[in-house]
Amino acid sequence: MASTSDLSRGAFIRFNGELCVVLEYEHRTPGNLRAFFQVKMRNVKSGKLVENRFRAGEAIELVRVDVRSYQYLYKEGSNLVLMDNQTFEQIYVSEDLFGDSLKFLKENMDVLISFDSDQPIYAETPVSVELEVTYTEPGVRGDTATKTLKQATLETGAVINVPLFINIGEKIKVDSRTGEYIERVKE
Repeated sequence: MASTSDLSRGAFIRFNGELCVVLEYEHRTPGNLRAFFQVKMRNVKSGKLVENRFRAGEAIELVRVDVRSYQYLYKEGSNLVLMDNQTFEQIYVSEDLFGDSLKFLKENMDVLISFDSDQPIYAETPVSVELEVTYTEPGVRGDTATKTLKQATLETGAVINVPLFINIGEKIKVDSRTGEYIERVKE
């Protein structure tokens, strides 16, 4: 058994008999009360978000999973076809494992797949992805002093908010977890 001090983002734990992945955790020490960990988790089977408080030092059950790197090839129905980077073996993974980050996934991108035995249970895209802007309204010259945002369509079809100075054809870096614009990519 592990304790709450062993928690980390991306760790798998068994909570109430269900397998969960830790999305966020924060150690809090409120005034003269006892310290605790506020943990935000996603249930692997149902996909529901769960929040729980654990006492500092409380015993938790960490689950060991096998994480392998795969390359995204193409989409087939509701599955994604991925290729193992070592053995070149292809597998089919449900698109539900990727969640909202699926809209930032493009062909030949590397992803991490977590396995429990031989069953894929969790998928992670890169934290930041570089994508080309395929459509956006033209920016007004000289209007870059404010933090005003406009809509932009990316090469994967995702629509995000970008600053006014971004134009069609430019490559930008996007946070795949939140869908937020990070920066313009210099080529």
